[in-house]
Amino acid sequence: MFIGRQAELRVLERAYRSSRTEFIPVYGRRRVGKSELILHFIRDKPALYFLGKKAPPQLQIRAFMETAARALGQPLLASVSAADWGTALGTVLSQKSGTARLVLAFDEFQWTAQASPELPSILQEQLDRSWKQRGDVLLILCGSFIGFMEREVLGEGSPLFGRRTAQILLKPFSFREAALFHPGWSAADRAQAYFVCGGVPLYLRFFSPADSIRANIESNLLSEFAPLYREPDFLLREELREVANYHAILVALSSGSRASAAIARQTGLPERNLHYYLQQLTELGYVSRRYPVTGRRPVARNVRFALDDPLLRFWFRFVYPHLGFIAQMGPRRSFQELIRPDLDSYFGACFERLCREALPLLYEREGVGAAWEIGEYWDKQTQIDVVGLRQDNRTDIGECKWGAVRSPRALAAELQKKIDSYPNQRGATIQGRLFTRGKLKRRTAPTPVSFHSLEELYA
Repeated sequence: MFIGRQAELRVLERAYRSSRTEFIPVYGRRRVGKSELILHFIRDKPALYFLGKKAPPQLQIRAFMETAARALGQPLLASVSAADWGTALGTVLSQKSGTARLVLAFDEFQWTAQASPELPSILQEQLDRSWKQRGDVLLILCGSFIGFMEREVLGEGSPLFGRRTAQILLKPFSFREAALFHPGWSAADRAQAYFVCGGVPLYLRFFSPADSIRANIESNLLSEFAPLYREPDFLLREELREVANYHAILVALSSGSRASAAIARQTGLPERNLHYYLQQLTELGYVSRRYPVTGRRPVARNVRFALDDPLLRFWFRFVYPHLGFIAQMGPRRSFQELIRPDLDSYFGACFERLCREALPLLYEREGVGAAWEIGEYWDKQTQIDVVGLRQDNRTDIGECKWGAVRSPRALAAELQKKIDSYPNQRGATIQGRLFTRGKLKRRTAPTPVSFHSLEELYA
């Protein structure tokens, strides 16, 4: 069953119904569902879907002609020997019959363009000289390497620059969309699945609704035959060289090292070399740069790096450092000894991310109309889980508690200390927010406090 992506499908459907030629790049990290989106969109439409691969140009052009022969019902196209992409595209479009729009979708475009660097220029020429006048083509270029797509398709240096009529940066599902994969689970179980799988549909589908979270972790991550046991390793090896260095950096990030100096100490890599590796991971969508949210211009020395991908974060924290133990001891004992003791504290950090993600939904529910910036704050003495900096001269300071709350009053007092330590240079009105897994009784506090349970965030 196809889940979600209604906004993206509306963009594609609108382009399909247009009377002009349309060009839409679709890009995003691997496994996020780009191909599934395109295939779902074209399922009832005249379409030529070509999957790029690491292969010489002539092999790809031949495969393209064979695909076109099947898609257009023109068997003779398979026998056409096209010397280049310009000839191949011109020949295929000349065989299109009728007035119905043709969807021409290049998936994994980075591999096709890597083999044929001239292809973006050829597509630009086709768009400008031929397809623009025809008005019956919807071109989709889909790629998994975000940096490549932003440079070679969307960027100013690309021959295709300025020709897109829309673009779709496909992101993982939000926590509430991810919950649709397991509608019968409790809010806590859906959150824990999200903490491990993130919003990646492929990973969420592996988690069986008939099993517990523990059983799903054991069966999907803690056996050499499990589908996600080597998934992060495969992802990195497909995209990167010097994989051992990336492994070291990701282990450091997953274990709590976030500043470049700390990452360098833990990995043994020179700090001056880290920029390149972190940039590659950022372009792939796995890592992000974070700054304390204060309303002031970010300062480079305050940057922290965050491992944003939940599966990579879980795998490099619990699986990769213990592959030998897992292979020897099996799923059940590995979970019991390696994961269970630290799982609640790990989920606590994940819950902080979920709360930051949920704050805009709360703003919408509360009718907040001002613009906002959401993140976290830290200095040498303080770590604040959630900061919502609003343009209506209000600031939200949030504290997140995944574990059991023994004393709501003590938790509110801890929140107040963090409010007092926040550099409120704008003089904004501050509201405290307490995010907890279970419901808390509302109590008065020196600063107005909103209480938000996990159940409420999923409502």
